[in-house]
Amino acid sequence: MQPNPILVIGATGKTGARVAAKLEAKGLPVRRGSRSSAIPFDWESPETWAPALRGVRAAYVTYFPDLAFPGAVEKLESLVETAKDAGVEHIVLLSGRGEHHARLGEEVVRNSGIDFTLVRAAWFAQNFSEGYLREPILAGVLPMPGGDIAEPIIDIEDIADVAVAVLTEAGHRGRLYEVTGPRLMTFAEMAEVLGQAVGRPIQHIPISFDDFHANVAAAGGDFVANVFTAIARETLDGRNAHTTDGVMQALGRPPRDFAEFATDAARAGTWPAAA
Repeated sequence: MQPNPILVIGATGKTGARVAAKLEAKGLPVRRGSRSSAIPFDWESPETWAPALRGVRAAYVTYFPDLAFPGAVEKLESLVETAKDAGVEHIVLLSGRGEHHARLGEEVVRNSGIDFTLVRAAWFAQNFSEGYLREPILAGVLPMPGGDIAEPIIDIEDIADVAVAVLTEAGHRGRLYEVTGPRLMTFAEMAEVLGQAVGRPIQHIPISFDDFHANVAAAGGDFVANVFTAIARETLDGRNAHTTDGVMQALGRPPRDFAEFATDAARAGTWPAAA
């Protein structure tokens, strides 16, 4: 008998698409939660939540674009109540490292009365290949605030592998996995590694948080820029300048190195203008 499906909220996003694909590759039934799905899910349309949750046994939950957005934690609280009413047995929440609002979201899930696993992630390597920093890399620059602050940047493939493991294996419920890459890197060091991968120099340009806001606003508007700049101001202060063993705890293997990510992304044609 086929088990009930796993709902992947944000199934068109960076982590959600990978989690859904990896679950399907295991032959497991997946309900892809997005606005364009056969059974749609839309954070802005609460009437879609109950139908999307109906009949699922577990849910992988991400909030786009970030739990720091105004109203996100309150929506998560309502979603969890809807999930509880629907009989969902297990919620896996992706949260952000060092973010106040992410911690509030974690507490909502932790206190929901539903079995849970929390995956608290470091900064995504794929921001350079699939996010707002791809265009600057194509232009040969990496403009970032934070000075010489170091981050243990993580490959999203590792996050997806952790999510799939906790959704499909015993022993992960009630756990918090704080996941990072294997080493600390400054943005200047990341630029050097990216340059080696694409075959030409990538210059790190230190900028102010105001300039960062202007860059994000040009791509995504002031509202998005306000939130992302607030997160950058909050987290690029050294609080995250340490690695953790969350990937090893969950998977029994170390996380992928940033250089491996950069090499694979370059070979896949991610930055063709810089190839």
